[in-house]
Amino acid sequence: MSGCGCGHDVKFDGFSAAYKRMLWAVIAINAAMFVVEMGAGLLADSQALKADALDFLGDTATYSITLLVIGMTPFWRARAALLKGLSLGAMGLWVFGTTAYHVLVRGMPQAEVMGAIGVLALIANLTSVLLLLKYRDGDANVRSVWLCSRNDAIGNLAVIVAASGVWVTGTAWPDLIVAGIMASLFLWSSTQIIHQAQGELRAPQPKANEFRFTGLGGGACE
Repeated sequence: MSGCGCGHDVKFDGFSAAYKRMLWAVIAINAAMFVVEMGAGLLADSQALKADALDFLGDTATYSITLLVIGMTPFWRARAALLKGLSLGAMGLWVFGTTAYHVLVRGMPQAEVMGAIGVLALIANLTSVLLLLKYRDGDANVRSVWLCSRNDAIGNLAVIVAASGVWVTGTAWPDLIVAGIMASLFLWSSTQIIHQAQGELRAPQPKANEFRFTGLGGGACE
């Protein structure tokens, strides 16, 4: 997708009032779901729910950074994407570490809470995915938003599967396995974002007079 019809060889950079409105809506959805799901994860003692809640938190930060750098030069947008990729990798490592700890100190998560919150989170994320669907292609900054939304939807399905597994087996292993899979997904997406951002940082940068910044408000065109 090109940005505002300015050329077919230029990746969409988010410089659109419509795109910014979509991001504001998605930020609100993700921030609310982080609070709900982290609370439920602590209540149900579920690693999968906590991992998915962290994904919501990461998305809230990611979308906020994306809004901040829209209209800046490709250099700054790529640096922002690089930061998001590194933070996503850090979350993946944290989930791996806490999951390994729970393997040694296993508690029994509450399958009913996991399943109910998993369904609620899936509805929230499918809404976000539909809002962002037309913007799934673009530079590293825009693409990182799509990858995070996709990860969330996959993570929600995984939580529902984990809840079913916990209920059927009567053990915590399905919850721990799903948390590990989600951590792997965080790390995989992190490498994709970092790789694209590094490529954009190495690319020739535009001249200073090509800089355009509109802050968090509307863009130059829809």
